[in-house]
Amino acid sequence: MTGAKTFVIDTNVLIHRPDALLSFRDSEIVVPLWVLEELDKLKVYSDERGRNARHAIRFLDEALRRGRPKEGVRLDNGSVLFIALMYAKNPGIDFSSDSPDNKIILTAYDLQQKGKTVFFVSKDINARVKASSIGIRAVDYEKQKVSIDKLYAGYIEAEVPAGSFEALRDTGVLSPREEPSLQGPGGGQLFPNEFAVVRRRGEEAVLLARWEQEKKEFQLCLRDGEPVAGVRALNIQQRMAFEHLLDPDVELVSLVGKAGTGKTLLAIAAGLRMVIDDQQYSRVLVSRPVVPLGKDIGFLPGPKDEKLSHWMQPLFDNLDYILSVYKKPMLKTTEQLMASKHIELEAIAHIRGRSLPGQYIIIDEAQNLTPHEIKTIVSRAGQGTKVVLTGDPYQIDSPYLDANSNGLSYLVDVFKGQKIFGHVTMQKSERSRLAELAAELL
Repeated sequence: MTGAKTFVIDTNVLIHRPDALLSFRDSEIVVPLWVLEELDKLKVYSDERGRNARHAIRFLDEALRRGRPKEGVRLDNGSVLFIALMYAKNPGIDFSSDSPDNKIILTAYDLQQKGKTVFFVSKDINARVKASSIGIRAVDYEKQKVSIDKLYAGYIEAEVPAGSFEALRDTGVLSPREEPSLQGPGGGQLFPNEFAVVRRRGEEAVLLARWEQEKKEFQLCLRDGEPVAGVRALNIQQRMAFEHLLDPDVELVSLVGKAGTGKTLLAIAAGLRMVIDDQQYSRVLVSRPVVPLGKDIGFLPGPKDEKLSHWMQPLFDNLDYILSVYKKPMLKTTEQLMASKHIELEAIAHIRGRSLPGQYIIIDEAQNLTPHEIKTIVSRAGQGTKVVLTGDPYQIDSPYLDANSNGLSYLVDVFKGQKIFGHVTMQKSERSRLAELAAELL
């Protein structure tokens, strides 16, 4: 392919997305032999890395059956796939070739020295820095990546004249045709279930309304100060969260915000209300990534419940608080609540393969999941199930994810136009002044 770009793919790109090769159209795609060796070592793990490694190996196997890898195998997207067996052994620079990572980078260097227009693609920032240091153009894998600075907030703010304010208060509806300030940012599109924080011009009075896509109007939200499982909304964004969390027609909810904004507490309180009081769902199923750096739950000793108890402690803290304000005679302790089967804690790894109908599913710390993992979890939802994802895109433990590429941010961006989806970006910490300062300054 004369003049085509050559993309050298690092192992972590295939772990992030096993079919990533299909993202590079009409190009030369080079997978170094040492990537295959690393995939072979990872395939034995039972966590998401192992599953993705096995998926990537199967993908490569099927693709390479079409031809000879050394000569190039044409893919459906117009690209040609090569397996590189050589790297620059004497590059003329002091660059060790002892590690597989360096051999992969030196493969890209060798191809560039032969006149190819090479791009080294890696999710590993350090690998990209090393590649750049020897003159290779190094890029992140940009597919399924969004701009966190432009991420959909889930609401707009508008200051309106007294007449429009009173019309919304008295009739319960207000249209952007009647009040032009009730439009998306820069006069842009409004999305289903998007909120409007409506202020009377020159005053502090506030009304909360939600965009009704089919009727093309904002409708007044009437729930104001009502406790949910004993928990009250302390600010306008928490009110928005409860509106989404308690609406069965909003089947997928995402809550994004820094520590202390109440994301997990509100989600669990709303879930218990919908299960115990309203009997809308059979139970609350709560999960979170078990080990932030990716180790599987099986590395810990003891039965499943004992393993989970350590990683789920933040959820137990929220349950303890809820039970202190949610007065139910038969549910005075967390142990009684768990025994009642109204709520279940589960490891992320154990959700794969299950079908979960009629449940209220909460995925906490979802920013530590890849887009592929988010897809796997959300696609488990059966008939009558609601899924709630909470997290802070700025607090990510995975070495290959960031605020722009994690699964939670990606989901918010791609689902924002769907009428069964609701989102709120929560700003104000209600935990304590110290917690809020720590979240902002550290």
